[in-house]
Amino acid sequence: MLSSGIDMKATLGIAICALICCLIPTNAASIDPDLARFVASKQTQMRDLAGTNKIPAIVQSYFDAIRVDDWETATNLARQIFRASGLYSTSNKEYVLPALQTPMWPPIAESISAYEQFHIWDNKLLRQFGSNIVSSIPAGSVFFGGTDPGRFIISALSDSHREGRPFFTITQNQLVDVNYIEYLRSMYGRSLYIPTTNETATAFQEYMEDVSTRYAASKLRPGEDVQVVQGQIHVSGQIAVMDINGRIAKAILDKNPERNFYIEESLQLDWMYPYLSPHGLIMELHHKPLGTLDQAVLATDRDYWKRITAELIGDWITEKTSVNEICDFAEKTYLRTNFIGFNGNIEFARNDQAQKCFSKLRSSIGGLYAWRAGQAKEELDQRQMLDAAAISFRQAFALCPYSPDVVLRYVQYLVNIRRIDDAIRITETALRIDPDDTAFKDLLKGLRKIN
Repeated sequence: MLSSGIDMKATLGIAICALICCLIPTNAASIDPDLARFVASKQTQMRDLAGTNKIPAIVQSYFDAIRVDDWETATNLARQIFRASGLYSTSNKEYVLPALQTPMWPPIAESISAYEQFHIWDNKLLRQFGSNIVSSIPAGSVFFGGTDPGRFIISALSDSHREGRPFFTITQNQLVDVNYIEYLRSMYGRSLYIPTTNETATAFQEYMEDVSTRYAASKLRPGEDVQVVQGQIHVSGQIAVMDINGRIAKAILDKNPERNFYIEESLQLDWMYPYLSPHGLIMELHHKPLGTLDQAVLATDRDYWKRITAELIGDWITEKTSVNEICDFAEKTYLRTNFIGFNGNIEFARNDQAQKCFSKLRSSIGGLYAWRAGQAKEELDQRQMLDAAAISFRQAFALCPYSPDVVLRYVQYLVNIRRIDDAIRITETALRIDPDDTAFKDLLKGLRKIN
């Protein structure tokens, strides 16, 4: 329902909640100060973007719960809010709140997701992850976040996500969403070129034309869901959405040539590979394709990740470490939780969110090296890229041997260099740690058929 006046009941309710929060003992409100600052900013943005839309009472209650760090109440309310947004499979059309289908939705969703990240991570590891990325990106740059930690932790730890300080943080996963684009324009439109609604529609049309051509030629990508209904092409699924997101991200890159760009990869976007180079935990996205990655880049990346993995799981992985040694470590540490002789960070070994995140970032860089190996024209360049990919995947797997993304990428690399036995050992180890993962089961069956 639209409201053009002041809702006195809602205003009184907010005032009462604020008074109650002031009366709560200090030790009851233990929310992380950076998270509190971020959520307060998002709540202000939500109000600014609401316009004539009335903010649902359930949303106000959610922000009240965060303010006093009431995790149980907040998560219950968050589930209801996501269902009421109408954007997810759990939504019930009868209970959809139209106000949540406007540009006020992104700051609400970001608050919910940031709060979740700060709750499920070990705080020291969260800050190690976040500060390493924030400190590595020059002021005034653009950062494409990919994973939930890469988007929400970085946004919360920035001086001001809303003002783009020290850099502008955008997710590569929602650029196809008109409300998200409008949200970005409200924040960054004076400093960055943000594609128009027409341009996002053009990106969709270009993808449809491309997929129609490839469908006719039987050249669809793995996982690309395309159906023909009454002679019309229909697409759905993550691969299609990310292709369109990628096209819009390319437009943002091209239209802001004076800015440096960095990315924490979500799904692989093929067009980006020639433009990428390792940059600490993440990658730099250059404005022009790179020829080769020189030795200084490889050495810097190798030394950086040697230090990171040494801090997290101990300094023992080298170019000569075998797959069997990696798998033995994985089973001892993650399956049997035997920490005798473990020289890394015990909190890391006990925190699956940190494991998944750090390992994915290292796997993404390994994927870049593997792609470059496949494109190399010189044998020496190919060898260097294969070696760089090998150490990257060893480290990624040791950091989280049950991550499907890491396992699938590592196995693909091993299959490409015809080391099927090692690929089987990697998959068997992952399956021992997570015996219910159907992707690992299917992968193992396929590997045994080609062995």
